[in-house]
Amino acid sequence: MIRSFISLLTLAFACLSLLAGGAQAQQAYKLRAGDTIRIEVLEDQTINRSLLIAPDGRVSLPLAGVVSAAGRSIESLQAELVSRLTSSFASPPTVYVALEKQKDPRPSTGGAVSAFAGTGVYILGEAGKPGRLDVKPGTSVLQLFSQMGGFTKFAATKRIQLRRGSKTFLFDYKAIEAGTSNAGSMVVNDGDVIVVPQRKLFE
Repeated sequence: MIRSFISLLTLAFACLSLLAGGAQAQQAYKLRAGDTIRIEVLEDQTINRSLLIAPDGRVSLPLAGVVSAAGRSIESLQAELVSRLTSSFASPPTVYVALEKQKDPRPSTGGAVSAFAGTGVYILGEAGKPGRLDVKPGTSVLQLFSQMGGFTKFAATKRIQLRRGSKTFLFDYKAIEAGTSNAGSMVVNDGDVIVVPQRKLFE
């Protein structure tokens, strides 16, 4: 019986060591553009979402605004979000930040042709499914809106942006939906970035 107790105690210590090691690794990791993070606010679950860190290193969260994330530890980002959100709650909210997916660099194919020559589009902001989305070549903007899960209730759907290099194209989803604009037929290119801004207070 004593031997069994010692075995259980050893197992418990091993589990605690693994958990501590995982926590230390997460604190030491510096976030990068292209990473996807999960943010949860215990006091207001409507804010909870997964966010792709934009190429400029920033993320946008309702009530907190635009926050620099790249180059920071998860603990540092979490502390700033608590600070920014505090004015919107009766007391400092409980905020959890976790690394959901690391940036996945494209492996070199050594000149070989990929079996699926997909089009990679990056979705930022108030979209149903933010992050990198691989779609078939020839996919239109309207089809992309469907595949990215539509928009959150915070989305400013009248001023959606498509950023292609130095160019920015604006889309009014309401006009596309009503059939008064054919902008939704525009075909997306590999590397395009779709930005769905947060709706302003009286917008």
